[in-house]
Amino acid sequence: MADIVHTSRLRIERVQGPTRQAFLENFDTPIRFGVHSGIKKFYRAEPDEEVPATLDHIVAAVGA
Repeated sequence: MADIVHTSRLRIERVQGPTRQAFLENFDTPIRFGVHSGIKKFYRAEPDEEVPATLDHIVAAVGA
C-alpha cells in the first residue's frame, strides 16, 4: 500500500443558501462555492450571489 503523501485539513462554513466557503490549512483566503446560472435551475436555487460550483473547482483542478 502506498504511503500517505498529504492529508487536506479544512473547515467549510455555510454563507447563505447554497453558498459556502472552505478554509484550507495554510491558506488565508477561503474558496467560495455554490451555484450559478448554469446549474441553478437543476438545483431549484436562486442564490443571492452566483459563484462557481464544486464541480467547477474539480474540473479546473484537473485541467479539463
